[in-house]
Amino acid sequence: MFTTALAQQKNTQLGELPLDLFAAIQSLKKELNAVILAHYYQEPDIQDIADFIGDSLQLAKAAEKTNADVIVFAGVHFMAETAKILNPDKLVLLPDLDAGCSLADSCPADEFAAFKAAHPNHLVVSYINCSADIKAMSDIICTSSNAVKIVQQIPKEQPIIFAPDRNLGRYVMEQTGRDLVLWQGSCVVHETFSEKKIVQLKIAHPEAEAIAHPECESSVLRHASFIGSTAALLKYCQSSPTKEFIVATEPGIIHQMQKLAPDKHFIPAPPMNNCACNECPFMRLNTLEKLYWAMKNRTPEITMSEDIRLAALRPMQRMLEMSV
Repeated sequence: MFTTALAQQKNTQLGELPLDLFAAIQSLKKELNAVILAHYYQEPDIQDIADFIGDSLQLAKAAEKTNADVIVFAGVHFMAETAKILNPDKLVLLPDLDAGCSLADSCPADEFAAFKAAHPNHLVVSYINCSADIKAMSDIICTSSNAVKIVQQIPKEQPIIFAPDRNLGRYVMEQTGRDLVLWQGSCVVHETFSEKKIVQLKIAHPEAEAIAHPECESSVLRHASFIGSTAALLKYCQSSPTKEFIVATEPGIIHQMQKLAPDKHFIPAPPMNNCACNECPFMRLNTLEKLYWAMKNRTPEITMSEDIRLAALRPMQRMLEMSV
C-alpha cells in the first residue's frame, strides 16, 4: 500500500492548459525553485523537459544532492518515495499517484515481514523498486546498477535475503556465486519479452546486438551480448561499434539512445503477443499535462510517517556509501 495519504485527491485541472506547456513548466520551475527528475522510461516530452534523466541509482543520487525546494518526480511511486526519504523537508510531487509498480506491488509488507521472520540471521538486501515499508525492513538497498557490487561487499558467511525481484536476484547469484534467498517478485514488463521473437529478430538482423536489463528472465538474458541497468545499456550502445541493437527493456530508453547515438538503429524487443506490453503502463500514466498541473496545484504530494522514513533512510544511506 502506498504510504501517501490515501485521502489525497488527484490534481483538479482548473482552467485551460497553456498553449506552450514547455514554457509554462519552465516558468513554474523558476517560481517554485523546482527540479524535474525523470526516469528513462518516461515519454519523450517529459524526458526533454527534465533537469535530470537517469536510472534509479542516478535519480537517488540526484535527489540527495539537489538544492531545489520542490522535487517533481516523473517516474513511479517508489521513486518519488525514495526522493522523499532523502529529502524530508522538500515538497515532492508525483504527476499521477496511480503511477505504481508491478514489482513493488508483488511484495506486500505484511507478507514480507513474515518471510523475513522465517529466515532469522539473514541480511536483507532489497532492490530499490520496492515500497518505503519494504525499505524500512531492509538492511541495504541496491539498484540494478550496483546490486552485484553491493552483494560482493557482504561477507560470504552472511546469509542474504534478496527482494523483491527474483530475476535480478538470480542474475546477482550467477555473477557473484552467492546463494541468495529470493523473494518471488517480478516486473510485468520485463517478464513479457518473448525469447522466440528475440531469436527471430536476431536471425532477421544478424549484425544486431541484443542488450537486456537484468530484470528480464534468464531465457532472454542468455541471448544478450550485454546485460545492465538502463544507464549501463545507454552507455554501452554509445561505445559499442555495433550499429544495430535489439533492446530488451522498457522502450522509453530508446528516445535517449537515439538522441545520443543518432547514427545507430534501435529495435525494441517484442512481447509474447501483439500488445504494447513492453511499455510500462504505470510509467506512461505521467504526461506533460499532468506534470504541469502537479506543479501548478502543488499536488499530489508524497508523504510518509517519520518512523518509516527514518527506517527506510538507513539502508538507502548504506547503499549510497557502498556505491562510491
